Amino acid sequence: MSPSADRACIDGARLADTGFSYTMSLIQGKYKMTILYTLMTFGVVRFNEMKKYIGTISYKTLSATLKELEADRLVHREEYPQIPPKVEYSLTPRGRSLIPILDQMCEWGDRNRL
Repeated sequence: MSPSADRACIDGARLADTGFSYTMSLIQGKYKMTILYTLMTFGVVRFNEMKKYIGTISYKTLSATLKELEADRLVHREEYPQIPPKVEYSLTPRGRSLIPILDQMCEWGDRNRL
């Protein structure tokens, strides 16, 4: 393809309509990938455990981010009716379908870390 043909293809592209853009809309944000990675690594995780694993996240941000991931059907929230309240988070099948992508990102990072 010639440079001018490449340019015409790029000019006509609508990145917002691509699968890449949709995927990024689900996982972009400071902590979403970290939460997904934590759930991928540990399976079922309680809220306070998640806070300890991540460390730098506030309770408010963790709660809001988990709600977004739940709304996007990537994370499942299981609440147990007991005192004190017990809530566990895990990946949904849809969330687990991201594992190969997360694995590849980890492998790339291991290979290219300075």
